[in-house]
Amino acid sequence: MTCVIATYNIKGGVGKTSAAVNLAWLAAEGGARVLLWDLDPQGATTFLLRIKPKVKGGARKLVQGRSDPAALLKGTDHERLDLLPADFSYRNMDLALDGTKRPVRGLQRVLAPLSGDYDYVFLDCPPAISLASESVFAAADVLLVPLIPTPLSLRTLDQLRRFVADEVPRPPLILAFFSMADARKRLHQEVMADLLREHDSAVLTAPIPAASDVERMAVERRVVAEFAPHGRAARAYESLWAQLRLRL
Repeated sequence: MTCVIATYNIKGGVGKTSAAVNLAWLAAEGGARVLLWDLDPQGATTFLLRIKPKVKGGARKLVQGRSDPAALLKGTDHERLDLLPADFSYRNMDLALDGTKRPVRGLQRVLAPLSGDYDYVFLDCPPAISLASESVFAAADVLLVPLIPTPLSLRTLDQLRRFVADEVPRPPLILAFFSMADARKRLHQEVMADLLREHDSAVLTAPIPAASDVERMAVERRVVAEFAPHGRAARAYESLWAQLRLRL
């Protein structure tokens, strides 16, 4: 059975894309068949995997069922990892979904014919709460939420939890993890300790550090395990994936 994991946060710039790419690669490296769907019109995931951000027919045809998603898939450098690329038309995903019956189920319908081919589907999601986000919530089994260890970041987690609990009929499991964490900062230490104490079962304890290797991904256009396999960031993503697998 396919497990759909969406890296999501209301805020941007918190490490969603780097988590999606690195975890998807680790899942494939472990022997799983993996699909990564870049839903962000900025196309950072697609860029990192050295694939052109273009979907024939765009978002509208895709969610209306007039494009075959299997024909739009691109292979990556890993034989067990495929990509459904970004497209700039995804900026109008809300409008595309709104033109369909049961728009909240739109992304789920796109994934349905692909589900038997993959063990995991990762969704790299744009920030904000919108109709497209609600469609993500309906399609996902897990919302994996990166949090920079600051009070404002924790506030967005509370907002997300309330929205999903109130508005999503069959809510996905919400799991948070710390991103861009700096153990030298006292505030980061305090925030991580407080959240783990208050929501221990909903927070994965493997933090992703604020490491230069994560930033270098945009230069190398590879996952950190390929160009810096022994670095802090690579070890952190391995630990995060191990913890997430146990929860799945």
